[in-house]
Parts: sequence; structure tokens; C-alpha cells
Amino acid sequence: MSILPVSRSVVCAGAVLLSMGPEAVSGDLMIFHAGSLSVPIKEVAEAFRREHPSVRILCEAAGSRECARKLTDLGRACDVLVSADYAVIDNMLMPDHADWSIKFAGNEMVIAYTDESALAGKITRDNWHEVLLRKDVMYGRSDPNSDPCGYRTIFTAQLAARHYGVPGLAERIMEKDRRFIRPKETDLLALLETGAIDYLFIYRSVAEQHDLRWLSLPDEINLKRPEFAAHYRSVSVEISGNAPGAFVTQYGEPMIYGVTIPKNAPNPRAAIAFVTFLLERDKGLAILERNGQPGVVPSPSASYDRIPEALKRFAVKP
Repeated sequence: MSILPVSRSVVCAGAVLLSMGPEAVSGDLMIFHAGSLSVPIKEVAEAFRREHPSVRILCEAAGSRECARKLTDLGRACDVLVSADYAVIDNMLMPDHADWSIKFAGNEMVIAYTDESALAGKITRDNWHEVLLRKDVMYGRSDPNSDPCGYRTIFTAQLAARHYGVPGLAERIMEKDRRFIRPKETDLLALLETGAIDYLFIYRSVAEQHDLRWLSLPDEINLKRPEFAAHYRSVSVEISGNAPGAFVTQYGEPMIYGVTIPKNAPNPRAAIAFVTFLLERDKGLAILERNGQPGVVPSPSASYDRIPEALKRFAVKP
């Protein structure tokens, strides 16, 4: 049996898949995915397995940047990587570990809480920053160096300082309750549900999936609206780069998830089949939308020419 270079084998797998049925897809399928996708990816995987019963799906959830580092730093392999920020793929994995990315879903930043949270009956979209800064209120957020939700929380605070006209607000929010920073935002759900913290910066989809109360934020700060792209990009934060001691500037932008098949995918044929299923409007995207994440397929991809032919219909050439 000949062994093709991985990037070429992904392309060939896509071509073969177009002409073969479900029986052609089998074996283990390793998926690294953002923690915020744990609920929908589980549902997508179960639905995919009903069509492809010979595939055994293995999932690992982590912050999206941590997922990428499993490839870049630890030399691990996966078949599909699904990130809460497509830029993690573009900036951390290309060109050495991945050739392309496809944007597929949106989300928005909210503040989640429970009925037992301090001042739960008084917090509003106009005073939430005052509530979070109170000494008797605790809140959690994720690590910006591991998780896009972490740097998106910082963007939200920076944009809020402008929106509410409160100089220094972002710095004050970021300095408070640092002991409640975790690698990914879903790590904080237990702290919220047990009352260790009162509030949590998180994605709307996750708040809905866990039946939490959540506070919607103005579009000027929630990173939801594509039409606010220039406004969101006016804020930035320094986060860790690909090399030890290196840093990169991350700019604010509308929240868009991305997916890729890494070059070292052990099972590219099953990977093509899974990504196809994930991006189908009446299959994976329908599951995502039921879980609070609107689909954005097809979307422009700067790497369109390198996307496997079987997947190009889910992207648009800029």
C-alpha cells in the first residue's frame, strides 16, 4: 500500500468519498474541539455514527489555543480540529500543520449567572460592570492564552469602557477575581452552579445549553455583529505566541468558529466525511443552531484554493 503525503491524501480522500457510500468510512476518528462545543459536537458525533457505524469517534475538549498546541508543541495527531476562533487555525497551525480553514458558526459574549447569584435580580445590561466590581460579588473568566473566550472577555471589557464612558474599566475588571481564571470557560460552570462565583463571562450558546440565566450585552460590545467589525477591531490584547516567550497581538473581531483537517490526520477519509456532515445545513449546522449557534456557511476563506474539493462548497473564495 502506498503512503501519500498527508495533505495530498486529504485531497484524495475527498475525491474518493464523493463516489463511495458510508461503508467506505471506518476506523478511529480523533477530534480536538473547543470546550464551548462539547454539547453540540457530542450530538453531531452521535448523529454521524448513525450514518457511519464503522467509525469510532474520540473527542478531546480544551481551549482552542490549547487544542492547537497539542499539534504544534506536543506533536500529537488528530483528524479534525474545531476551534471557537477560526484565527487560531490560521495563525497557529498554518502553514506547518494545516493548509486551510472553513468558518462555520457564530456566537456572542454574555454574562451567565443563576438565581442564587448575588444581585441576580438587579443586574442589567446598563449596570453589569458596576455589579461585577463590587467586593461582595465574584466572577470567573477563562485564560486568554489558552482559550478564545478569555481574550474575547478582555475585548468585551475594553469595548465596555468606551460604550459606558468609564476610563480604566477594563483594567479594573481584569485585575479583579483573578483566582477564578481557568483554562477554558466551561471549566467554570461547576463554580457557578455551586455558588463559588456569581457570574461568568461565557458564550451565549453555552449558557443556553446549561440552562443558565444570562445577560445579553449591547451589540457594540458582544462581538456578535459582522457590521461592527471595524469597531471590534479597535481593541486588542497581547497573548502568548507559538514560541516560548513570544507574544502576538490579537485584535477584536466578530465571533466566528472554524474547522480544519490537520496535515497529520491519521484518518483523512473519515475526517472529510465528518466535516461534510458538520457543515451540512440539515445535519451538523442544524444541531449547532438548536444549541444556540447560528451557521455562517458558506463564508469567505482566505485559504479557499487549498480546501479539499469535497468541502469547497462550504466556503467562498474572497
